[in-house]
Amino acid sequence: MNDELANIHSKIWDLPTRIFHWLLVVLIVLQYLSGEFELLSMQWHFWLGYTTLALIVFRLLWGFFGSQSARFSSFVRGPITAARYAGSLFSRNPQRSVGHNPLGGWSVLVMLLCVLTQAITGLFSSDDVSEAGPLVEHASAATVRWMTHLHHLNQNILLLLIALHIVAVLLHWLLGRENLIAAMFSGRKKLSGAAPLRFVGNGIALLLFAISAAAVIALVIWGNRTDG
Repeated sequence: MNDELANIHSKIWDLPTRIFHWLLVVLIVLQYLSGEFELLSMQWHFWLGYTTLALIVFRLLWGFFGSQSARFSSFVRGPITAARYAGSLFSRNPQRSVGHNPLGGWSVLVMLLCVLTQAITGLFSSDDVSEAGPLVEHASAATVRWMTHLHHLNQNILLLLIALHIVAVLLHWLLGRENLIAAMFSGRKKLSGAAPLRFVGNGIALLLFAISAAAVIALVIWGNRTDG
């Protein structure tokens, strides 16, 4: 009975964080399929990219103003702490974290930076034929070439990071005996004696996303404007 009470499924991830995670997965898959296999038109590719950029801006804001487990201050740790955690994964008693573990925290930052880079470079990218991002006309030809090159290069980096992320989640499941996939669906993890977390209301999340979306829409409209 004591063990059952000590290990209960506690709420860890709020609804906005979970929606962000799975919506980002869908957007990245659709953008890859549209860009590489023309599953959707390039116009859809652009709109999906704008949505992705708005999501990333929201997540950055949510990292400062969101629920406790979503804030960067709660899961970004130093390299020594991350190294110690990595070593504990191969021990009989792996360390358990309430939210993101020290390695996972760094992976979140790297993934966000990579997706943000992909979205921003897409705004300046061009195929030199018929497709061009909304900010192409506001940049020099050299900048457009460099951004287009970086957009294609960063795509491969992003694919590698996604593969590593999937492998890490599966290894964490096998070695740490924590099903992070299920936790990101349900928002709950089995924890031992963890103090309740502080959660921010969904209304704040909607407001932050509205601000993020409005900023991206304004940028795209400005980029697509025609002078004269």
